[in-house]
Amino acid sequence: MICQRLRIKALLGYLILVVLCSWPLLIEAGHGSSGDKRPNPSPPNPSPPPTGGGQPSNNGNGGGFQPSGWIDAHATFYGDETASETMGGACGYGNLFNTGYGTNTAALSSVLYQDGLGCGQCYEIRCNGAPACYQKSIIVTATNLCPPNWAQASDNGGWCNPPRQHFDLAKPAFMQIAEWHAGIVPVQYRRVPCTPKGGIRFTLQGNGYWLLVYIMNMGGGGDILEVAVMGSKTGWITMSHNWGATYQAFSALGGQTLSFRITCRSTKQTLILNNVAPSGWQFGMTYEGNLNFQ
Repeated sequence: MICQRLRIKALLGYLILVVLCSWPLLIEAGHGSSGDKRPNPSPPNPSPPPTGGGQPSNNGNGGGFQPSGWIDAHATFYGDETASETMGGACGYGNLFNTGYGTNTAALSSVLYQDGLGCGQCYEIRCNGAPACYQKSIIVTATNLCPPNWAQASDNGGWCNPPRQHFDLAKPAFMQIAEWHAGIVPVQYRRVPCTPKGGIRFTLQGNGYWLLVYIMNMGGGGDILEVAVMGSKTGWITMSHNWGATYQAFSALGGQTLSFRITCRSTKQTLILNNVAPSGWQFGMTYEGNLNFQ
């Protein structure tokens, strides 16, 4: 009997020893999800920036506009050597000689025009791979829309039909990169910073309860994301997009000095231009701020 009890105690001690030695392994095997042995997923690689637009620089103050990569497209021209047919246009810049844009301008296909959000963007364009090409590039500003021509195929006359990325240049601009008799040439383009002289300009229209502002001479990305106006007796009033490069506010702002806050669409940089228009401002007049985008 005594020997049997001793054998039972020895067996129990052995079992306890086995359990104690195996316990860390049991804990390690049970750690984590229910038997899922797949490795943890790696974080996804960041998406590359779109080639159609520039990127803000990392200089800590909102950044300046950086050139994009080159993209293939085509270019035609409209009007004659005087560029008189390019005046006005779907961006609202009026007489392009008076507003500083001159003849290096382009009407954009709707894909690039983007319902007016592409107004003011600057492009470097070079003719590419055609006998009519000159070995030269030019920089143009988007001032107009080249509308679709649904009566013609996009590869036979309907050059500005979606989804084509197309530039209808003022004839003087086209003649700098190609022989004009060619009519249409393959090109490469890239977004580049706009470098106008002076500050951002504001032409005021409307009535006593509605302010319509034509915004011109934008530097940097050249395009607009948001606009707000502040009178000397108001806070900031967010303006809505009307058409082209025009923005509106339904407020009575007569007799007040006007300040503007603008955010560039391409760089997200914001500028505040204080006291752009004096308290005696008038409709039809253009006022210039003392700052511009880079």
